[in-house]
Amino acid sequence: MRITAEDVTWSVAVGSAAPVVRGVSVDIAPGETVGLLGPNGSGKSSLLRCLAGLRMPDAGTVRYDGASVRGWSALRIARHVAFVEQDPAADSDLRVADVVGLGRTPFRDRWRGPDATDRAVVAAALERVGLTALAGRPWRALSGGERQRAHIARALAQQPYALLLDEPTNHLDVKHQLELMELLTSTAQTVLVALHDLSLAARHCDRLLLLHHGRLIASGPPAAVLTTERLAEVFGVDAELTADALGRPHVAYRGPLGAPGGATAGDAAAQATRPAT
Repeated sequence: MRITAEDVTWSVAVGSAAPVVRGVSVDIAPGETVGLLGPNGSGKSSLLRCLAGLRMPDAGTVRYDGASVRGWSALRIARHVAFVEQDPAADSDLRVADVVGLGRTPFRDRWRGPDATDRAVVAAALERVGLTALAGRPWRALSGGERQRAHIARALAQQPYALLLDEPTNHLDVKHQLELMELLTSTAQTVLVALHDLSLAARHCDRLLLLHHGRLIASGPPAAVLTTERLAEVFGVDAELTADALGRPHVAYRGPLGAPGGATAGDAAAQATRPAT
């Protein structure tokens, strides 16, 4: 499914002098895996919620396959897009399989319990995130990382055309971070994922979007978006870009700009960046 945003603006309060998202336009192709980057407060979560239909923009349009979603019901949106929050909550009395089964809600009557199809979809989703053995475990007994994987399984059980995820690698160890990103890149669904780990995003995403103060300031292949100058301007860090084992950009940090004895923005801009080839 193609997701398009046309000049989307969103504020905490309508008419606010400082919108959180400011005139953002993006076009995410069907099946593409796109990383959404930016420091805290840059508008990543708010933009994701606008694109997921959870917030209607104050101005601009969000479209799924060319159709504006303004006026769509929550049920109709849920049959197209699954959204995974940073720290999603769930009823502590549920079992893991019950939490994942919530992803089937858009496809069944409220008075009907899960049928054979629902159970098969839930089992497949649990297997994809490596939680089959924990299907019957109480939710409260899970670790933070296990809960995050269960919520990703819930999104997969929703069988959406697109997956939108807000910092899904939070609480995950390195192994499960890599497994999750490999899962996202292997799916046929359109994926937009907000990440803080720039090297992880560059390694796995087809394209990156970089937000700064609510505006989209760069979009393109990882090597084009991640530059020494942008890392200094947007994140306030002195960094060097090299190539990882796959030839993708890898970010090595020297330190924060402006620290005592550290580099300045001018120093970082003057640094010769080693090309990521």
